Formats: sequence, structure tokens, C-alpha cells
Amino acid sequence: MRLPRLPLQYLAAFRAAALHQNLRAASEELNLTHSAVSQQIRALELQLGFPVFDRQGRRVVLNAAGGALLRGVERAYQELDQGLRAATAAHGVEQRSLRVTVLPSFAQRWLLPRLGRWHAQHPEVTLEIEATPRLVDLEREGFDIAMRQGLGPWPGVESEPLFDLSMLPVASPALAHQLIGQPLEALAQAPLLGDASQWEAWFEQAGLRRQVVPVAIFNDFGILLQAAEQGIGVGLTRELLAADALLDGRLVRVAPRQAMLKEPQRYHIVYRPGTRDAPAVSAFIDWLHKETAQSREALDGSTTCLATGKVSAARGDALMPTGTVPADR
Repeated sequence: MRLPRLPLQYLAAFRAAALHQNLRAASEELNLTHSAVSQQIRALELQLGFPVFDRQGRRVVLNAAGGALLRGVERAYQELDQGLRAATAAHGVEQRSLRVTVLPSFAQRWLLPRLGRWHAQHPEVTLEIEATPRLVDLEREGFDIAMRQGLGPWPGVESEPLFDLSMLPVASPALAHQLIGQPLEALAQAPLLGDASQWEAWFEQAGLRRQVVPVAIFNDFGILLQAAEQGIGVGLTRELLAADALLDGRLVRVAPRQAMLKEPQRYHIVYRPGTRDAPAVSAFIDWLHKETAQSREALDGSTTCLATGKVSAARGDALMPTGTVPADR
């Protein structure tokens, strides 16, 4: 049996519809009308001689034949992308831009303050950054690198851990001063910012069972840290996201670093298979590892002045009720 020759636009329409399971979303991605995408898929099915979708209202769901076709089309797209990159490299033209997707809190609190150093080292590479909480399909949406939070691994991509997710309480210097010398219960009665279950896990780890009713809960750690800086309450947050504020005195720890709540998840750098050695991709990933290592080193070097009850905000020092937890030296 001779297989039919399929126009590439049919396969592009099929792929977009299969991934979105919605013709309207596929048409928006391809910058075509809904009718044009529908006609191309009908033409594809007519040429194949069998349907590749089951219609369920406004949704189009792959049937067994469609699923088999999609797997082949995805492999072809990946090989085509690798071929284009190889051709570009063989021509002596390096990748000049990187499309990166990150969580908004990571972009705001950690990445943006360091982009000047990246640009100084790699002025030839333009970063296209999309800050979004949604899970992005790197291959389909054309991203080179993503930051993902979780356990990993993820299908269809390669990944490497960047840093662990450690939670600790932080507050503005004024609010932290009020907690010096107070028992642990005083912190539990202070205005708290963040997820109640995470706070309760942190207090239990510190030896206190307490039901927590936060002042406010946020879906983004960047906003939570802004609220903490404004003195609205004590925030339970990722240490690395608070690093700059801790080191320049906008926030201080209200617990020694031993009391951090360790989560089983991590931040991972994620990229498409076979792209790790591309010069721009490799340079950016190596730069991320170097910068996070420097942040951790700076945080590790900050001290705790529990015995004196002083706040050395410029060093990011911690506060905790004297005598409840050993000082972090």
C-alpha cells in the first residue's frame, strides 16, 4: 500500500488541534480561521481514508489512529528542529536569543536583579522571558528553557535540579524587633502570611502544635514578600526568593536557618532533549547554577545574633525567642 503524500499544513493543523483538543485554540495558535483549520483536518482525514479525531461537542479527541499519527508527527517535528539547529551551527551562526519561561515570583525576586550580570557576560544573547505559573509545552510553544517546581522528571524534556525548596519565616525589621525575647507562642500569635498548612508544619517542626489562621494567603511568593516587607505580617517563604531582601536589610529571619522547613520538591531547569550543549542554552544554565551558588553562599555566611537580641539587618540576621532554639553560628 502506497502511503499518501500529506501537505505539511495539514499536519500542522492536526498537531495543534491534537495538543489543544480544541479547534478554536488551534486556529489561534496557527493564526488561521476556525474554518480553515477544520477544513484542513477534514482534508487530512479524507486523504488518509479514516478519521483521526472523535468529536465531543467543541472538543476534538484523538482516537487510536490519531494518537499513532501524533507520535510520529512529534518525532518529525523534533528531528526537524534539531536539523535546523545543526544547519545554523554548521553555517557558523550561533543562537542569538533564548526563550525562557519562569515562575513570576522567581523572575521578580531573583532573576531580574541579576540580568545585568548576565548581559555583561553575554551581550550577544537576547533573553525572551515569559513569567507565568502555567506549565508550558517547550517544544510546541518554542521555548528553550523553563523553570519548574516539583519532583520531576517530566516526560518529553530533560531537567536538572537548581535548588531545594526551603521555607523559613521572615519579617520587616520593625516587626521582627517586636518578637525578640518572646516565647515561640508569640510568633504563632503574630500576623502570619502564607499557606496555613505550611505554617502548621513549620510550627510542629519547631515543637509547637498550633492551628494557624493567616492574615492573607497569596498565590505568588513575590507578592507575599512585598507584603512582609511592608510590615503586614511574618511571611513563610522560599529562602532563595528572599535572599536579596535578607542581605540588604528589607527583611530579616525570625528563626535560625536550622529551623527551615524542607520540602520534598525542588526548582529544576528544564530544556528540550538534545539542546543542553547548544552554546546559548549551556551558557545560561551554567550561569544559573553559578548565581544560585553565590546566593546560597551569601546566605550561609549571614549570622544570627540571638544572644544579644540585636538585628543586623544588613547581614540578614535572624531573630528567634532567646532560649527556644540554639543560635545559628
